[in-house]
Amino acid sequence: HVQVVESGGGLVQAGGSLRLSCAASGSIFSINAMAWYRQAPGKQRELVARIISGGGINYADSVKGRFTISKDYAKNTVYLQMNSLKPEDTAVYYCNIAVLSHDYWGQGTQVTVSS
Repeated sequence: HVQVVESGGGLVQAGGSLRLSCAASGSIFSINAMAWYRQAPGKQRELVARIISGGGINYADSVKGRFTISKDYAKNTVYLQMNSLKPEDTAVYYCNIAVLSHDYWGQGTQVTVSS
């Protein structure tokens, strides 16, 4: 019923940019927060950026000044603009959408940054 789909991942040289998109569909009536997480090989999943319904935004220290999260609630879509990419940004990026007492997750999109 509810589907969350990410897109925009790929391979890029260090210093380059990518823009990730995540769209939710199927029975979304209200959204409390939308977020991006990532998980690199051998590492724990970590929060990259989060935007709440009231407009508050949180970023991981490692991406501040380089990444920007934005939303379009009318389209149930969240974006992650990633600039000045580094090899350590290489990971699978997951979209998370928080509704009433529940989280929905996408399948992930691979981001690979070469040195």
